[in-house]
Amino acid sequence: MSYSKHKSEESVEDYLETILILSKRLPEVRSIDVANELSYSKPSVSVAMKNLRNRQYVVVSEEGHIHLTEEGKRLAEAVYERHTLLSDWLIRLGVNPEVAVSDACKMEHDISPESFEAIKKCILSFLERT
Repeated sequence: MSYSKHKSEESVEDYLETILILSKRLPEVRSIDVANELSYSKPSVSVAMKNLRNRQYVVVSEEGHIHLTEEGKRLAEAVYERHTLLSDWLIRLGVNPEVAVSDACKMEHDISPESFEAIKKCILSFLERT
């Protein structure tokens, strides 16, 4: 995968994860909420929403409310699981929470499903013993 394609996929994952997180906090998610959460410009978010709609990851109502499709939600939840598990793990290892969250954000996009499942299994096994 080329660098630009990888960064594009990472961006898609970040937007979907943000929409998922906002949907847990807000009754309705709008583009402005995403822009504020990510500190992005409204035009950047508008372009991203068009891309997410074209890929059928989100639907946007006439009122501007953003909803994840089943596929969008599946992908968002997978990214969110990687992020939370990795950041929690790093914090338990003694990493400063801000650094842990930042590092997890990088790792969540690059780790293979096989490696993530192995790490997840190891962490969960360890937690069961403690």
